[in-house]
Amino acid sequence: MADLRDGKVTRPVAEQSIAELVQRATEQVSRLVRDELALARAELTQKGKHAGIGVGLFGGGGALAFYGLGALVVTAILALDVVLPAWAAALVIAGALFLMAGLLALVGKRQVTRAVPPVPTAAVRSVRADVDTVTAAVKDRGQQ
Repeated sequence: MADLRDGKVTRPVAEQSIAELVQRATEQVSRLVRDELALARAELTQKGKHAGIGVGLFGGGGALAFYGLGALVVTAILALDVVLPAWAAALVIAGALFLMAGLLALVGKRQVTRAVPPVPTAAVRSVRADVDTVTAAVKDRGQQ
């Protein structure tokens, strides 16, 4: 019985020549590769958009936190000014800020080294499944 694929009538696989099968496999592999690349591109585009929005929001929040921290620093200096001279109060607060900055930098460095590079996981899984399917089909065809 004839099969209709891509608008073309084809004979059953058992009746096709090796050249026809190779040509058909080449076309299918080419289409499969294009589809997988399109999937990976779409996945990375979506992840990039989310990352861009997240970075922008994080930056805005950081700027506001910076101004709030400045106000808290001035408040702490003014509070210490009650018991110490102004220069000593400012020096104590500056030292505390540098200590906290160093600790945050160390924790941040540790987190960055643990981060994994962005990988299109769905596309990788799909390609692996495709390769496994093709490999199994080739083995089955070879055993017949």
